[in-house]
Amino acid sequence: MKDLFKALNDQTRRDILELLKKKDMTAGDIADEFNITKPSISHHLDILRRADLVTSEKKGQFIVYSLNTTILEDLLNWIITLKKK
Repeated sequence: MKDLFKALNDQTRRDILELLKKKDMTAGDIADEFNITKPSISHHLDILRRADLVTSEKKGQFIVYSLNTTILEDLLNWIITLKKK
């Protein structure tokens, strides 16, 4: 859970999640959307992957990143249970 909140605590990572909500993308495609270095994007993607917020799949010479909605559903369910009495 700590990795999940760490990952969500950064605006760039939240912006990456917003991009992946629309479609699966390669790291290069994601990097093209930001004004930061490709190694920085890779670092952000690694944090998101460790938090299980994104999945990655090698397709040829590229790695394609996808949003992992399962972990988000689990997080929302957990938050909802906190409110229940």
